[in-house]
Amino acid sequence: MKLIITEKDTAAKKISNILAGGKVTTGSYQKIPIYTFTADGQDYACVGLKGHIVQLEYPEEFSDWRKVEPKALIDAELIKSPSAKSVVNALKKTAKDCDSVIIATDFDREGELIGLEALEQVVEANPALSQGVRRARYSALIAEEINRAFSETTELSIPLAQAGEARQDIDLIWGATLTRFISLATSRLGNQFLSVGRVQSPTLALIVERELERRAFIAVPYWQIFADVKSSQGDFTAQHKTDRFLDKTESDAALAKAGAATTGKVTSVKSTQKKLQPPAPFNTTAYTKAATALGFSAARAIRLAEDLYLGGFISYPRTDNTVYPLSLDLREILGELKKSSELGAAAGELLARPELTPTRGKKQTTDHPPIYPVGVPGAGDKMDDAHWKVWFLVARRFLATLSDEAISESNRVDLEIGEEPFAVKGSRIVKDGWLGVYPYGRSKDVEVPRLQEGEEVQVERVYDEQKETQPPGRYGQGRLIELMEQNGLGTKATRHSIIQNLYDRGYIKNTPVEPTETGIGMVEALNTYADRITKPQMTAELEEEMNSIAEQAMTKDEVVKRSRELLHLAYASLEEHKEELAGIIVKGIQEDKVVGTCPKCGKPLKIIRSKKTKKRFIGCDGYPDCDSTYPLPQMGRLIPMHVECPSCHTPKVKIITRGRRPWELCIDPDCPTKDEYKKKAVARKAEKAAEAAATPSAKVKKAAAATKVVRKKKKAS
Repeated sequence: MKLIITEKDTAAKKISNILAGGKVTTGSYQKIPIYTFTADGQDYACVGLKGHIVQLEYPEEFSDWRKVEPKALIDAELIKSPSAKSVVNALKKTAKDCDSVIIATDFDREGELIGLEALEQVVEANPALSQGVRRARYSALIAEEINRAFSETTELSIPLAQAGEARQDIDLIWGATLTRFISLATSRLGNQFLSVGRVQSPTLALIVERELERRAFIAVPYWQIFADVKSSQGDFTAQHKTDRFLDKTESDAALAKAGAATTGKVTSVKSTQKKLQPPAPFNTTAYTKAATALGFSAARAIRLAEDLYLGGFISYPRTDNTVYPLSLDLREILGELKKSSELGAAAGELLARPELTPTRGKKQTTDHPPIYPVGVPGAGDKMDDAHWKVWFLVARRFLATLSDEAISESNRVDLEIGEEPFAVKGSRIVKDGWLGVYPYGRSKDVEVPRLQEGEEVQVERVYDEQKETQPPGRYGQGRLIELMEQNGLGTKATRHSIIQNLYDRGYIKNTPVEPTETGIGMVEALNTYADRITKPQMTAELEEEMNSIAEQAMTKDEVVKRSRELLHLAYASLEEHKEELAGIIVKGIQEDKVVGTCPKCGKPLKIIRSKKTKKRFIGCDGYPDCDSTYPLPQMGRLIPMHVECPSCHTPKVKIITRGRRPWELCIDPDCPTKDEYKKKAVARKAEKAAEAAATPSAKVKKAAAATKVVRKKKKAS
């Protein structure tokens, strides 16, 4: 019997059904499904893992943070222990009856390591399985791809797995050492610890750097002049050709001259066309940026794509490739998309062409193709709106890469009003091309009146508007992932989770991404005393060295040793300035606790945690002279909003709880706005109670089913 090992149970079930043509027997051991079947005269058993089944950790003697100097973690030996014992037990039991192994985990650095970890466990149970290990590499969970992968198996890449193992080692060593040092230095232990990471910290530094640019920005006033005009082709508003007047005297002079005129004259009419090339195929970064533009967080965008991949609807979503391989059957994919009621016509139109010429991006790799659709979800798949949105995004992007260029037309009418030059500009799409199937981000057409040169127009009003220059914008999550890629921070598989970690640890908030004062303090402290940790160069160098392991140019031990040497240098600087560094970070933490101003005395209101009850509340910084206090929810992360409730004039806070939508509330429990909220809560509770009363319970359903079976038996007899 052959043992197939996949990364998740969903993949195990799907692969088994494909290889067996649906004739699969499902068993289990310790609640872990085991799929057995016969294909081509050979018996198989297939087990799905839960990602990593072993965890990397320090020995027990390093577990007490207060008793172990963080520096000792740098050179300590790391150990592995099973993290999913039931999966390991099921693997080992199944392995005893097998004579060979096929590793079918996801094909990337992480998947190769997960496969190697699983192999080590099964070899422990059945040493004979160490011989003849094969690797199935696939990019989509569809019949054609799976059958090809299992008929063309290769060898497990130990160097690629060791590259993943090196990353695991390095991230744990850096993360554990620096996190303990910073947390102990600032007396933030337990669930209040402050995390620091090899990739996390330079990513946070990018966000903080942009925020400091915004804070240092000095707004400059400027004036713009507009004219409301009537013409033979309708009314419109023109703007002075000097887009921004920085001198008010000049602006007033131009306004006076133009304002004295009652008519204007068209001096020129120009029209130009521009070709808009179709986009390149999706890789992980481009997909994530597009999905975040639809309102998803980077982490959720990746989760949704993974779900669609496991469901057999899109290809593997972790790829750097932006060039379709010649082996990819574009017509077959279009044939699938033709089944879609929304996209079928566009797919059929492309299929009718004698030749298909897809676009090409700048990155070409050989591990996985770009992300593309592999199946069309049906009514029976019961997908929610979020999954549908992502599937359509991927499917439409694929169609766009095969479509014609679009053509936009820019139109401009120049006018003279009181000897002052004005213009009105517009643009429109004159040929849809790829924009017809991929409308995301398409600009709205702005029409310009079809006037003739020399034509006279009526001037209704000339006026000016005072404005200010704006600071650089904060980064959206999609843009941040692009910057991480450009700076060599993380990988396509980890960048979204690094951003999510920054949210979870309270270093950043909101969308676009805004650092908290704690996050700013952390970066300021590290930049001042150990900027090696926050600069991307060192992290990027280590990434390159990890790539060298996969290419067999360096060994895992060499790369891990070098990372330990770099960490020793950073740690020495931190240790030397421990008190100063802690002071900067603690200042940021304290600033994040301020939610607003006390309505009684005007002093700061702060989030406080009782030493006696451990409960949190809001209290006045003027205590004991001022006894203002307000209750708070005890669950979820609190973010001060620094705005007042218009009804009760107390500060508002945002509560973020995993698995729930963020919600906002003012801190006054007697605020009139909460009466409506309470009424809605009571109404929802009553509605749920009514639904429960109308719906038979599980016990009632079970009893009814049993009665039905008895009746059938009686009827049969």
